[in-house]
Amino acid sequence: YRADTFAQKVDLGVGAYRTEEAKPWVLPVVRKVEKEMAEDTSLNHEYLGQLGLDDFSKAAIHMLLGNENQAIKEGRAVGVQCLSGTGSLRVGADLLCKHAKFTTVYMSTPTWPNHALVFKHSGFQNLKHYRYWDAKNRRLDFDGMIEDLQNAPEDSVVVLHACAHNPTGIDPTEDQWKKIAEVIKAKKLFPFFDCAYQGFASGDLEKDSWAIRYFVSLGFELVCAQSFAKNFGLYNERIGNLLLVINDKAALTNVLAQITLLVRGNYSNPPNHGARIVSKVLNTPEYFEEWKGHIQTMANRIIAMRKALQDKLHELGRSGSWEHITKQIGMFSYTGLN
Repeated sequence: YRADTFAQKVDLGVGAYRTEEAKPWVLPVVRKVEKEMAEDTSLNHEYLGQLGLDDFSKAAIHMLLGNENQAIKEGRAVGVQCLSGTGSLRVGADLLCKHAKFTTVYMSTPTWPNHALVFKHSGFQNLKHYRYWDAKNRRLDFDGMIEDLQNAPEDSVVVLHACAHNPTGIDPTEDQWKKIAEVIKAKKLFPFFDCAYQGFASGDLEKDSWAIRYFVSLGFELVCAQSFAKNFGLYNERIGNLLLVINDKAALTNVLAQITLLVRGNYSNPPNHGARIVSKVLNTPEYFEEWKGHIQTMANRIIAMRKALQDKLHELGRSGSWEHITKQIGMFSYTGLN
């Protein structure tokens, strides 16, 4: 790809946002905060604790669940800074397998390829899949998904994409999410959300976190891996957060103690720089509003590109409606093209 001199070449495999010029974009508010940090002589490069920067994790779970969330108010929701989305998935999977003794995990077909690798290396013995993408009709195979979840054995972990499903780009509707939650509760399954694109998917933080907030409102115990790679453009800073929601507040101390040991024996402690950036933005109203404008810019451009592709296919006389392209969301798409 790099050797190709064609001016209009497009890299369809890169998992990162690009400008119209196919260049990486450093968010202006990120640049601003980095400059402030560089001039702040009170900052240093001392180690963080195993659980990371507390101000960052608190801001992350408030962004995910909302400031008025009951689980947060009751002290039943806590965040742990981890190494982006992958690291958050791994710490969560380690906790569930090694300490909660889960052995079976269900993932969508298809899913992000790294999901299987993470859960396998965490010690899960049974890696299963539930139907998700209906290739013939280019939509969610909702009936197949529900049937597979209904047949899953009790105490199975279910990996759910919070929004902007990777790689299909198709998400359940709110009514479908309600049915999914109903089945998971009835079958006594454990939800593990992967939230890599909050705000980046639709441009709306609340809309993109609706499914997680709904599950928490129903009283589910769950974990969620949050990534700040896409929505902050901090890909190489490896900034993530593992949300844990449990019903027994008294058990949180023991849970965090086990996570501390898992982290200590893995990477010892997380990095500081990116966490400080995210914390500063989320905790400063002026910067927070500026950042929301940036994620709307990225989301709206991706939505516009979907519409442009759909229009071009119609212009070229390709048969079919191609409506699935604009119904999908986020940076990935199953186009249906050969």
